Amino acid sequence: MASATTTSADVPHIAQAESFPDGTTDHIPLRKKAYDIRKPHISEQPWTWSNWYQHINWLNTTFIIFIPLAGCVAAYWVPLQMKTLYFSIAYYFFAGLGITAGYHRLWAHSSYKARLPLKIFLAAGGSAAVEGSARWWSSLHRSHHRYTDTDKDPYSVRKGLFYSHIGWMVVKQNPRRIGRTDISDLNEDPVVVWQHRNYLKCVVTMALIVPTLICGLGWGDWAGGFIYAGILRIFFIQQATFCVNSLAHWLGDQPFDDRNSPRDHVITALVTLGEGYHNFHHEFPSDFRNAIEWYQYDPTKWFIWLMKFVGLAYNLKTFPQNEIEKGRLQQMQKKLDQKRATLDWGTPLEQLPVLSWDEFVAEAKNGRALVCIAGIIHDVGKFIQDHPGGKTLISSAIGKDATAVFNGGVYNHSNAAHNLLSTMRVAVLRGGCEVEIWKRAQAESKDAVPVTDSTGNRIIRAGQQPTRVPQPVQTADAA
Repeated sequence: MASATTTSADVPHIAQAESFPDGTTDHIPLRKKAYDIRKPHISEQPWTWSNWYQHINWLNTTFIIFIPLAGCVAAYWVPLQMKTLYFSIAYYFFAGLGITAGYHRLWAHSSYKARLPLKIFLAAGGSAAVEGSARWWSSLHRSHHRYTDTDKDPYSVRKGLFYSHIGWMVVKQNPRRIGRTDISDLNEDPVVVWQHRNYLKCVVTMALIVPTLICGLGWGDWAGGFIYAGILRIFFIQQATFCVNSLAHWLGDQPFDDRNSPRDHVITALVTLGEGYHNFHHEFPSDFRNAIEWYQYDPTKWFIWLMKFVGLAYNLKTFPQNEIEKGRLQQMQKKLDQKRATLDWGTPLEQLPVLSWDEFVAEAKNGRALVCIAGIIHDVGKFIQDHPGGKTLISSAIGKDATAVFNGGVYNHSNAAHNLLSTMRVAVLRGGCEVEIWKRAQAESKDAVPVTDSTGNRIIRAGQQPTRVPQPVQTADAA
C-alpha cells in the first residue's frame, strides 16, 4: 500500500499579515551589553527557596526599602533642625518637579519642549527623587498609558493595590512581557541617554551628596542633611509618586471616562505636585496640564508656564477645550443613563395590552379604579387616598376619559404628577387618540421616533410624557 506524502507544493500558501509600523521595537537595554534577550527570564520561573532571591530586584529594593528604613532608624539619634526641615521641603519640590515636569510631562508625554538648561535641571531633579532614569521611567509610563489595566501594563492596578504601588518595582518583571512603546525620541535625547548610562552616579550625587553638602556647609548639619534632606526626603517623594500608580487608580472621581481605572482626587494632587487629576490626564495625556480648573492644585503646570515665560520652555500643548467638554458631557450622560435605568418609568406603551372602550368601562364597573388619560388606561386605586386634591375628585373620573380634566380642565398637573401617573399605566385604549397617533407614526417611521439613551432605554423629557396634552389655543368668540 502506497503511503500518502505531502510536498511543500501541495500546501496552500497562507499570506502573512504585515506588521503595523507603530515605531516600537523589542526591549534593548543600554547598560547591559551582554544581556541575552532570548534567555528565559527569571520571572517565568516559579518561586522556590533556592531561587527566591533571584526574583527580587535588589537595586530597587535597596533604594526604596532598605535605605529609607535605615534613615528612619538613624533619625532617632539625629535631631531635626528647622533650617534642615525648610531645605528638605524645598529639595522635595526640586526633586518632585524633576519627576512631574521632567520625567512625566516632558519626556514621557512630550507635552511641551524644553531647552538644554531646563532639561539638565529636570534630569538632576529626577535623579534626586531616585525613581529610575528618565529613559526607563518614561518607557514604562508610555506602556502604562498604552496598555492601561491589562497584563501588559507594567504597574496595573488590576494586579492589586500593593503591586501597583511598590510590588512591581521590588520584584523583577520580564521586559518582554511589558507592552512595547516607541522611545526613539528618548534614545535621541543626549540628556536622557547620558543620565541613563550614568544613573547610579547621578543618584548618589543628587540624592545624597548634594543635600548633605548644602546642609553641612550651610549651617553645619551634616548628619541632618544626609538623613532628613537625603534619605527621608527620598522616601516621602517616592511614596507620593507611587500613589499616582496605585491610589490614583483606586480612589476618586471619573469625570471624563470610567472605562479604565484612573481617577481624580485632590489628596493625590497635593502630595504629587498636581499629578492627582489622573482621569483627566489619561484622557488627554498630551496636555501639559493635569488640572484645568483655576481652583485645582497643579504647581507643575504653573512651573512649566513660568519656564515658558522666561524662555526655557516652549510649544506647550493643550487639548481643545471643546473636546474636553465633550468628554465631560458624555461621561455625565453615561452616569445619567445609569441612574435612569434604576428608576421606574412605567411599562412601555408598546408592551401594554389594548382594551376597547367597552372593556375599559366594564373593568371600572367591576371595581377597578381605572382612569383613561390621553388614550392610556391607569389604575389609580392605590393613590385615591393620597390624592392631594381629595379622593372625591379622582373618584369621579373612574371609568371616564379624564384627559381634559388632568391637563388643565380642572387642574394643570405638574411634571411630577405625570411621572407618577406613568407608573400606574396598565393598558392602552383602542382608538385612543394620542396613543394611536404615536403608534401609527412609529410604524411609518415618521416624526415621533423616540429618543433613547446609551443603554437603549427611551428618554422621557419633562413635559413630553404621553399623558401631557397641550391645551388648545384660546380664540375670540364668534360674533
